[in-house]
Amino acid sequence: MRTLVLNAGYEPLAVVSFKRAVVLVMNAKATIIERVEGDPVWGAQGAVDRPAVILLTRYVRVPQSRRVPVTRRGVLRRDGNRCAYCGKGATTIDHVLPRSRGGADSWENLVACCLKCNNLKGDRTPAEMRWDLRYAPRPPHGTQWTVRGTERADPRWEPYLELAA
Repeated sequence: MRTLVLNAGYEPLAVVSFKRAVVLVMNAKATIIERVEGDPVWGAQGAVDRPAVILLTRYVRVPQSRRVPVTRRGVLRRDGNRCAYCGKGATTIDHVLPRSRGGADSWENLVACCLKCNNLKGDRTPAEMRWDLRYAPRPPHGTQWTVRGTERADPRWEPYLELAA
């Protein structure tokens, strides 16, 4: 079981394990906002409800430059596992401006690509192939990318994640 952690200003911070959430609640560092129905957790100081969403009692400052690192898996996820050139299922990634011509490993230069299009394109640009990109590649945004662990979001978290969007 996973628990969403909100900052004192109701900003989503992370998703932590159930054990970590209970420790934060029992140490009075967080309060339970959303509970899970069922058996409470018993401790030395009494019973605590099972937390689904907790709110920290003190504000934690988060660095603004929380950039999402570029990964193969991230590029495929951002593009919905669809080829940027033909729209079929993508299994590889492609540099729009090839690395041999100075293309960087950045969100703006990488797209999801099917194996056929990737092999046909080779070391050329889409303009040289007379191909059009189906979308302009951009860095991902939103709470699903900046809040660690929300890839498999619990339905109870949705109202709290929408506040941050």
